[in-house]
Amino acid sequence: MTAATTDNGVTPGFARLARFRLLRELGRGAQAKVMLAHDPRLDREVALKLLDPGADAGAVNEWLNEARAVSRLTHPNIVPVFEADEHDGQPYLVFEYVDGPTLSQARRGKGPMPAKEAVGLLLGVLDALAAAHAQGLVHRDLKPSNILLGSDGRARVMDFGIAARVVKGDRGDGRIVGTPGYMSPEAACGEPPAPAMDVFAAGMMLGELLSGGPLMRETDPYRAVQRIQVEDMLLPASAKVDQTLRGIVQRALARKVGERYDSARSMHAALSTWLEPADAAEPDASSPATLEFLLRRMRTKTDFPALSSSVVRIQRVATSETESLKSLTDEILKDVALTNKLLRMVNTAHFTSVAGEGISTVSRAVALVGFAGIRNMALSVILLEHMGDKVHAAQLKEEFLRALMAGTLAEELSPMAREGEEAFLSALFQNLGRLLTECYLPEEAVQVRQQLGAASEAITPPAREAAARRVLGLGFADLGVGVAKAWGLPDSLQRALRAPEGEVPARAIERKADRGVERLRWVGRSANAMADALLGSDGDAQAQALLEVAELYAPALGLSPREVVAAAHSSRIRLTQLAQAMGLQIAANAPARRLLQATPNPPAGPAVAAAAALADKTLVVAVGPASAAQEQLSQALENVRSGLANNSLRPNEALNLVLDTMFRALDFRQVVFCLREASSGQLVGRVALGVGASEVRGIFRFTPDSSAVNNLFAWLSAKGADLLISDSASVATRLPAWYRQRINSPTFLLLPVMLKGAPIGLIYADKAKAGTIVLGENDLALLRALRDQMAAAFAGQR
Repeated sequence: MTAATTDNGVTPGFARLARFRLLRELGRGAQAKVMLAHDPRLDREVALKLLDPGADAGAVNEWLNEARAVSRLTHPNIVPVFEADEHDGQPYLVFEYVDGPTLSQARRGKGPMPAKEAVGLLLGVLDALAAAHAQGLVHRDLKPSNILLGSDGRARVMDFGIAARVVKGDRGDGRIVGTPGYMSPEAACGEPPAPAMDVFAAGMMLGELLSGGPLMRETDPYRAVQRIQVEDMLLPASAKVDQTLRGIVQRALARKVGERYDSARSMHAALSTWLEPADAAEPDASSPATLEFLLRRMRTKTDFPALSSSVVRIQRVATSETESLKSLTDEILKDVALTNKLLRMVNTAHFTSVAGEGISTVSRAVALVGFAGIRNMALSVILLEHMGDKVHAAQLKEEFLRALMAGTLAEELSPMAREGEEAFLSALFQNLGRLLTECYLPEEAVQVRQQLGAASEAITPPAREAAARRVLGLGFADLGVGVAKAWGLPDSLQRALRAPEGEVPARAIERKADRGVERLRWVGRSANAMADALLGSDGDAQAQALLEVAELYAPALGLSPREVVAAAHSSRIRLTQLAQAMGLQIAANAPARRLLQATPNPPAGPAVAAAAALADKTLVVAVGPASAAQEQLSQALENVRSGLANNSLRPNEALNLVLDTMFRALDFRQVVFCLREASSGQLVGRVALGVGASEVRGIFRFTPDSSAVNNLFAWLSAKGADLLISDSASVATRLPAWYRQRINSPTFLLLPVMLKGAPIGLIYADKAKAGTIVLGENDLALLRALRDQMAAAFAGQR
């Protein structure tokens, strides 16, 4: 310089530096000051940054680093450097002069900035950061005092003095760089530079603009560095912003890098969508990278890996051909919360009426409900346990209850036990993408609902999928299937999660193997549509909505609209019991209450039993009052279960106990047990009780065949459908010749014995007079539980 400067930075006379005429001081930092100067060469005002005398070598290096960094950046939201030089031992940088205050100066003494104005300003900052990051540069000291506001209102990022280049594999030198109050947790730990550091600082700035004050209020810089490492930064509740914008800020402020926006461009996209949702471009839903990105974000949540691990373990044990009852019991017992909720669920009226008393052990619960039933309950509880987001708790409960209602109703609409178990899981998991988005990507879930409008319950599934694709980059179904695949769920279930295509079929979808997945899709679609109808309205409007949905889907299900509506009422009663057992507390005015309100006098229960499954109205299931035989059947069930559990009862002994109890308690004329013959695959009579037992046992020999419509025994065994024939004359054409000629009982009961979906046996029981086998619902449930326990015994599962 050619003249000394005064304390306020104004130079008397003609103070100069090189060719520049120094006019006045614009600002001062720890090791430098910025002067307004005139450049006579180009006749323009510029900003000169002058390093303080006596600065150490490190400061000089940072000085030169800034010159190199900014010289590479050309962007309207970055203050450009014109040149860097040294004069008489004084290094200096020449910048464009921006006639305006810093953001810090402009906001001093003012309250919160209007949300749209704050977001618009920050979009420019993020654009600048994205340009720097694209060049491999991280600012590392983003804060309001480093943002200049020009006369045009445009925000311009300056002061790249400690900017650093991202180097792959760099482990950092442990040096803490940045300004306390804006630096990220990882920067406060001395980690190497990364774009996520600037994203965090941008979130701190946006939070400050929206709330009217710094989010980190700490005068001690060392204390600030310590706090940022261990405390979550929160946008104050007093900030008047909607949940979507609040969610965007909180995501930018996530302490864990993986939970934060992965780039300035990603945060820019989220804010742009919030600012102008109607103009948001629709992402490419076909990109596998989009799914992997979302999966990666969910994996960084602390409980998502635990959720995934639990689902995989329960599914593996429950579907294995070799795992035992004890294995499934042990797996459940590992999780105390799961165990307690599961026992409460099986002690609801639906199950205790079958058991005859309280169910106090997991092993008894598994024996009573079966592997698949327990699997479905366990997965339901596991999903609920990971839906604990405090901010979105009410919405999460509603989404979960809606999905559980769909699963429960799908099971009710499926007459065969095996199909019901599959239908429950497929209908529930058709909501998997929606549930996971609500839980792990809450602000995106809000954006989807905003795009759908206020009456989102009336929106069609295709419209919801389209909205999800615009926000997430892929539909809920794609996300759900992608996660199901990552979890290793069966391929048939993954395919069942896809929405069925085309118009609703005008006739019942057959249960052939090649149509099984398609049927599950339509059962799931109809159950979810019924759940939406329940959730969407009350009173007469709700009843009308239910009837309209039932009329639409009933033909495809092979049921009448009345049966579908009745199934919905039955499911609501069961859902209420399950919600209570799970400890779900629903506010009195919450829409989810509509799912739990059962009508005072619902229509008679649907004929959703084997008769409907056969689509042949001559096959009738008799339902009578509770049977006095329940006590004997319950005791036998407990004896078999405990005997197998402690190895005091061999499989043949368990078989004899079951058959003898059935024979005596229900006063059958004959009881025959058929077992699969390994060499031929036929079901062959092995044990018989009653009149002519020895002769009758040898008569039974047939091959399970789902296409044998004229052989009721072969057909039902392949399908796994239980059936009570009150008058065999009504189904004479469907009875095999060997039965008509040698047994021909007027009334009989068939209970196929299935293991992992394949027939391994059949229990046959009859009486001598038509219409005399009358089983209450509880009687039939106990018989099925005994049958399933026996199947586990013969498979070596104890």
